[in-house]
Amino acid sequence: MKPDTLTQRILPVVTILLVIVVVWYVAAVFMNAPFQRDLDRRANIAASKPVDFIERTLSQPKPVLPAPHQVVSNVFENTFLRRVTSNRSLVYHAWVTLSSTVVGFTFGTVLGILIAVGIVHVKALDRSLMPWIIASQTVPILAIAPMVIVVLAAVNITGLIPKALISTYLSFFPVAVGMVKGLRSPELIQLDLMRTYHASAAQTFWKLRVPASIPFLFTSMKVAIAASLVGAIVGEMPTGAVAGIGRKLLDGSYYSQTIDLFAALIAASVLAAALVTIVGLAAKIVDRAMGGRPA
Repeated sequence: MKPDTLTQRILPVVTILLVIVVVWYVAAVFMNAPFQRDLDRRANIAASKPVDFIERTLSQPKPVLPAPHQVVSNVFENTFLRRVTSNRSLVYHAWVTLSSTVVGFTFGTVLGILIAVGIVHVKALDRSLMPWIIASQTVPILAIAPMVIVVLAAVNITGLIPKALISTYLSFFPVAVGMVKGLRSPELIQLDLMRTYHASAAQTFWKLRVPASIPFLFTSMKVAIAASLVGAIVGEMPTGAVAGIGRKLLDGSYYSQTIDLFAALIAASVLAAALVTIVGLAAKIVDRAMGGRPA
């Protein structure tokens, strides 16, 4: 990669990050200042220099809006300075959420592919099933998650499966839509060529439609894996889970531990980015195995 190209890619990202950090610090000072004035009044602290006041504002143990350095310190401490098995370790909670995410994503991908194949090959499913699939995504996941938990708990199904099913609900839709688009992407002239060769429906499916749908599949899987993570986090909230990023978010909300809450959000963001990156790498490997050329 040329230095100019590297600069063009990195410089905008770094600039945006710096702007976000500066705005974050300014917002933290303004949002935490009223509470800090109240603390100073109760402690009989006389008016001091603005710099000292700002320093105290950005070092509150339970701020309204934690400063970036507080969040970074919390993430570092709970990631690298604690045992992986500790209940305060972000790695431990991320692993619990990751297990539900992967299971739900797997179920959702398989379900989405099966639905897409049925829609493409059966006109009745295309006319009847597709509208219901689209309508299902208009129902908020926060309304569905408690119902899923209660119904499954009534038949003694708890733990990983309910959270995975909630992830499946969110992840199957982008896969189904993407695969339908991919399976229908071959042009009419290509389908006519397969008929000229007297190819059967199965041969047309495996040799034309499936290869054409692979780019669409992996693009939709990137969306699905992120949606699956959201489903796993939401699923941990009404289940009474003792671990997971969702549990950390609830604890931070209940006990006003805003620093822990933001640290959990950062952990979820890093986990989502890692999962999307893995799917992207898998897409490149499959693309090269199918004879694709690097851009």
